[in-house]
Amino acid sequence: MPKIYLLPNLMTAGNLFCGFAATLKILEGALILEKAAVSPTAELIARAHYLAGKNFHFAIWCILASCLFDALDGRLARLGGHESPFGREFDSLADIVSFGVAPALMVYRIVLHEFPNAGWIIASVYLICGALRLARFNCLAAANSEAANKEFRGFPIPAAAGVIASVTLFMLWWGPEIGNGKWVLPPLMLFLSWMMFSGFKYPSFKSLNLRTTRSLPKFLTIVVVMIITVLNYQWAPMVIFLVYLLYGFLRPFLSRKMKKEIEEEEDEDEEEKQEPLESP
Repeated sequence: MPKIYLLPNLMTAGNLFCGFAATLKILEGALILEKAAVSPTAELIARAHYLAGKNFHFAIWCILASCLFDALDGRLARLGGHESPFGREFDSLADIVSFGVAPALMVYRIVLHEFPNAGWIIASVYLICGALRLARFNCLAAANSEAANKEFRGFPIPAAAGVIASVTLFMLWWGPEIGNGKWVLPPLMLFLSWMMFSGFKYPSFKSLNLRTTRSLPKFLTIVVVMIITVLNYQWAPMVIFLVYLLYGFLRPFLSRKMKKEIEEEEDEDEEEKQEPLESP
């Protein structure tokens, strides 16, 4: 029987729970809108759209919460030296629900259902590409775990789901009915499906943990970014995910020093070796 380490797998369970909750809320919103289609009055229709919007909002936050849980589970495992094949497989199963099924279902209900033949194909392409992306990552991680921990080959599926969820959140904030902006979502989903299998490389930032050190200016910059994100939660997550997406295109043109400054942490072991040992 494989050992199941508590804290990392609790984070993965939280990821899966949020993904399932997002899926349920999307389905509830869809049922509300279907009932609204046969409502006799405009007031009832408006009320139904309001309730459905609340369900979609909740689903979006569940997907974004899954991104947070996904970032925490691996870091807790590495911090405690508890990485395991069981945790890697459990994480992938949770990811396919939270970052594959939930975003695909959400975009399908918002816009793709208007195209009965092509709509489900587009949603399925994203889901299948996400599943293949996770399977490929597990194979690469098993073959070369050090390289897999340092960078991703192709856009990671949690970030792809974050892009879709944050863009949809921005549209709902801009207008409760989303409107013509919804037509951005299908091509965006197809683009992200291709990006997951592209040759672009993205930093994993997996070296960030409780022992990570940063200079005071960098620390203040991170604090300011966090404050801006909290105060402007309607659009700030979209900016963060889109910047990460665009970074993969700009990364090959950056100097080695700049990439190291952005992606890598200070090597604490080397710093400790360089510091003179104090006498007992």
